[in-house]
Amino acid sequence: MKAYGSVTGTDEKVYKTVVIGTQTWMAENLNYEAEDSKCYNDEDSNCGTYGRLYNWPTAMAYAGASDDVPSRVTGICPWGWHIPSRAEWEIMTSYIGGNDNAGKKLKATSGWYDNGNGTDDYGFSALPGGSWDPTIQFAYSQFFSIWWSASEYNDAEGSKAYYFGMMYNSDATNVPQEIGKSYMFNVRCVKD
Repeated sequence: MKAYGSVTGTDEKVYKTVVIGTQTWMAENLNYEAEDSKCYNDEDSNCGTYGRLYNWPTAMAYAGASDDVPSRVTGICPWGWHIPSRAEWEIMTSYIGGNDNAGKKLKATSGWYDNGNGTDDYGFSALPGGSWDPTIQFAYSQFFSIWWSASEYNDAEGSKAYYFGMMYNSDATNVPQEIGKSYMFNVRCVKD
């Protein structure tokens, strides 16, 4: 049985938290109703299950990028918490044994397509909340978990940021990758 803590968000919702190594993470996705955020398929019940989807500027509350540990970017996280940098995601996956098996250990024990469930060894309870894509709109619920990082990809336009995620058909997590900031993903906050 995992030992969960809690934090109250700026929306007065209480979120479960869990310690993984030296970091304290939210054990569920943020569900703060910020402007320019969405529930998957525009259905409120999906926000209750998966949290909300945010584009990068909204998740960051229009703050500048950070590669620091901790990132120090509060963004839309509760006070005393922040959007994790790319390095903070990597610290967490390294602690649990690396990317090759991290997905299996972080995924919830149910809710994933085609029995792609995990063991939830660390209480992170990742659920496949999908995404919103500017081209195809809502996509990949039950297939993917994807979260923003506070780290920006250094392209000429400054139009990309790093994300972290996992798929239903893999035990691995991706090494943080870059994508356009207009995509909408979930947010997990980490304690300062």
